[in-house]
Amino acid sequence: MTPPRPSALFTDLYELTMAASYFQHRMFAPATFSLFVRTLPKDRRFLVAAGLEEVLQFLQEFRFTAEDIDYLRDSGRFTVDFLDYLAQLRFTGDVYALPEGSLCFAQEPLLEISAPLIEAQLVETFVLNAMHVQTLIASKAARCYSVAKDRSLLDFSLRRTHGIDAGLKVARASYVAGFIGTSNVLASKLYGIPSYGTMAHSFIESFADEEAAFNAYAETFPDDTALLIDTYSTVEGARRAARVGQALLQRGHRLRGVRLDSGNFLTLSRATRKILDDAGLPFTRIYASGGLNEHKVERLVTSGAPIDVYGIGTDMGVSTDAPSLDMAYKLVEYDGRPRLKLSTNKVSLVGRKQIFRVYDAGGTYERDMIGSREELVPAVARDVGVITDRVAPLLQPAMIQGRITTPQPTLNDHRTRFLAEFTHLPPAIQALARSTPYDVTLTNLLTRCQQDAVAQLRTQYEIV
Repeated sequence: MTPPRPSALFTDLYELTMAASYFQHRMFAPATFSLFVRTLPKDRRFLVAAGLEEVLQFLQEFRFTAEDIDYLRDSGRFTVDFLDYLAQLRFTGDVYALPEGSLCFAQEPLLEISAPLIEAQLVETFVLNAMHVQTLIASKAARCYSVAKDRSLLDFSLRRTHGIDAGLKVARASYVAGFIGTSNVLASKLYGIPSYGTMAHSFIESFADEEAAFNAYAETFPDDTALLIDTYSTVEGARRAARVGQALLQRGHRLRGVRLDSGNFLTLSRATRKILDDAGLPFTRIYASGGLNEHKVERLVTSGAPIDVYGIGTDMGVSTDAPSLDMAYKLVEYDGRPRLKLSTNKVSLVGRKQIFRVYDAGGTYERDMIGSREELVPAVARDVGVITDRVAPLLQPAMIQGRITTPQPTLNDHRTRFLAEFTHLPPAIQALARSTPYDVTLTNLLTRCQQDAVAQLRTQYEIV
């Protein structure tokens, strides 16, 4: 099950006004737009591509409904013939993209759309919106995954995300990037993500006695009991939880877990682990949540905190340290000619492109080359002096002539891709600490094409 299709009106007004002018001047030639992140946020060294499935579904179902056309007509901005054109408009273009869960870097196309100019222009806003939030969150979640080692991670961010749609996308993107589940029940229904939960302090406070609250919950969910133990005194709460766990064990059930939500997690987790083990409950897992991020998780893991599961909330759900990416959707080819902008620090790469990943002898990523779409692996391999088997093209055809090319991978397929690719990422790039950036350069052919296009524009506009 997936969320309902967004309206074609989910766009910025200037997309429609540009399209109206294109229409008036009969500009229907093929265009290619490239979606990429110009620069990475501070202390970030990689991205995780996410959101493609939503983009492809939108493009395949793209249309203006009769109600949409009526709304645009009532605005008084558009001519009748343009509105008639929009009423019949469907997306007929091609999409080359990184599969979801792929690792990528600055300046590399996450996807490229080739279609008649108006079609490619009108979908810009949705494509940016869908790809930005999920790539942003997946990249943040991957940082948590990189330091968690063999511990599990849960998305506990729903109550702090920026609206319903964001809450769903955070659950989805974090699952792609290695989290094992979410507290978000609707996301579990829509995407098939495992759902997890314990209880709130209000549940404990509603009872006259903490242990009575624990027993009541265990009676309701004898095979899925996870107790919040820090409402009054964490250590005493752990002792009471242990007694409940022993009673469950006598009835043939197991206490699934206990959760810490405040205090010194290192000290309290050690004390809790001892209490549980001494009570014959070594299988009961310790959860921790409350103000956690990748840096705090790394310190706890490095210190040997016996925490099995980390619930990551606000910091991941809104990507606190980097709440946005410098993501752009730029025209790179129109009517068979390369196009680019020369604005300061915003020069775009011309033409339809391909990313070539170069591996070392052990299979670790060594560098990426951004090249032209028509380049072949053997030529790129010769450029960098490696055997052909150590170079792989990354962008794949995801949609041809408005139709999705192959059966869509499942969300678990995306997650599996991320987990596999992460093992090939150099350890220095995985780490949170500062390191030398991953090497991304242009192929010889794209370098020449770029230089020629820049020189031509400088001559045309008399730029010194």
